[in-house]
Amino acid sequence: MARKNVLIMGAAGRDFHNFNVYFRDNKDYNVVAFTATQIPNIEGRTYPKQLAGKLYPNGIKIYEEKELESLIKKLKVDEVVFSYSDITFDYVMTKASIVNAAGASFRLLGAAQTEIKSKKPVIAVLAVRTGCGKSQTSRTIIDVLTKAGKKVVAVRHPMPYGDLVKQKVQRFATYADLKKHKCTIEEIEEYEPHIARGGVIYAGVDYEAILREAEKEADIILWDGGNNDFSFYKADVTFTVADPHRPGHEMRYYPGNTSLRMADAVIINKIDSADMAAINTVRDNIRLVNPKATIIEGASPVTVEHPELIRGKRVLVVEDGPTLTHGEMKFGAGVVAAQKVGAKELVDPRPFTVKSITDTYKKYPNIGTLLPAMGYGAAQLKDLETTINNTKCDAVVIGTPIDLRRYIKIRKPSTRVKYDLQEIGPTTVETVLREKKIIK
Repeated sequence: MARKNVLIMGAAGRDFHNFNVYFRDNKDYNVVAFTATQIPNIEGRTYPKQLAGKLYPNGIKIYEEKELESLIKKLKVDEVVFSYSDITFDYVMTKASIVNAAGASFRLLGAAQTEIKSKKPVIAVLAVRTGCGKSQTSRTIIDVLTKAGKKVVAVRHPMPYGDLVKQKVQRFATYADLKKHKCTIEEIEEYEPHIARGGVIYAGVDYEAILREAEKEADIILWDGGNNDFSFYKADVTFTVADPHRPGHEMRYYPGNTSLRMADAVIINKIDSADMAAINTVRDNIRLVNPKATIIEGASPVTVEHPELIRGKRVLVVEDGPTLTHGEMKFGAGVVAAQKVGAKELVDPRPFTVKSITDTYKKYPNIGTLLPAMGYGAAQLKDLETTINNTKCDAVVIGTPIDLRRYIKIRKPSTRVKYDLQEIGPTTVETVLREKKIIK
């Protein structure tokens, strides 16, 4: 039988993983192309032969997703595998319709086809949308496990935006490792908090190779998920974070709804700043699709480094980039802090943007009066720096997971906002881990 021609739609993450674990050595399939979207400047590359395996001696070319229909015809594609996340059900089915109309089948690979089994216990942290609060949840879980005497090693959902061969397996334990691997701001935001707490975190391209390295130094593996994707590893316990600032999204986004249904425990985060009706909507939806899940209520209280720089002042709020862009959040920790402390005005940065930051607002026009901390490469990071320094304001409020001042020069008074998970009530991460016999 002839091999079936496959095209994988992705965004430099789940797409490569699906290829590695399901298609790479599978003689029934011939992967003829990847397409790329969501992340700037990741198309036009080739998935290298060193990672693609013996069936692909020339590697596999990566195209822009806008070429999808023509590629199906040109490359005689039999099947398209959708492999990226944090999009609406309507979006997914529109892509399916485009693929079907072009003559190909449309497929979503599930957990059984893509999860790798670890030799060590695995705790997975997922979410229903980008920006729900996975990072602070992961930190809380690590604290609980560490106090119980466990050595925890985190593995992060992929962000391989550079040299894929060099990024096959990445280990981060020091700030020097961030420089060594030429990390973007988006990568640093995820890795630095672990490093700052003395932890180790892995990421890269080949997640079986990554897992085998992480297992050498871990008692427990923590899957620190990205976007709202489900885990690449078979989990012993799965925590999924929901966001009452976006009630109903847990029922309308892929694969966030999958992550919700897979959860052993669901954390309803941010209840300190959400409307009670919205909290109840999220709770009702959890009970509807996953009635066996334990529900944990949590808050994300913010602390401000220098509140005097905000109080009564005109401030520019810089928030986490992915949360504002494809996460579609209208505000983050920076806005919560600015309003709590008493800012006079949130300054609109849009009249002051340059180059790629201007393009970001064109692509995501609903961001509003906040500035997403975009940093996919040195050029975009420079554009972010210029935009901040161009903006006419009294001070800058940094609501990102890292201190941007380590990476760009902000020529204005600035203050950082921090936030952690605060569990409310008797049901906590720790009680779930004890019930599941991960700790005694």
